[in-house]
Amino acid sequence: MKNTYDTLSEAIEALQKKGYDKDFNLVDEGIESKHLKKSWKAEQIEVEEAFRFEGMTNPGDNSVLYVINTHDGEKGLLVDAYGAYSGQISKEMIEKLRIEH
Repeated sequence: MKNTYDTLSEAIEALQKKGYDKDFNLVDEGIESKHLKKSWKAEQIEVEEAFRFEGMTNPGDNSVLYVINTHDGEKGLLVDAYGAYSGQISKEMIEKLRIEH
């Protein structure tokens, strides 16, 4: 997998071509796919990689793209703003999404 991308849209497009085509959203205990009408708890997913994107002019444009595999073989992406998950989701999910520097 490529280690860096210039833009969020470039990363999403490239990763979708590699089969990460599900759109995941954060929920209290894990993630969900509205399209599949399924959800997974933190222990049922693996975060393969995370990419940070920082807006050049607006600090509010900061986001993180998570590359995720579920225990049942679904592959997809989760886009989240920096810090948006703090306090809103389970402790287990916060640990899953922690980015090591």
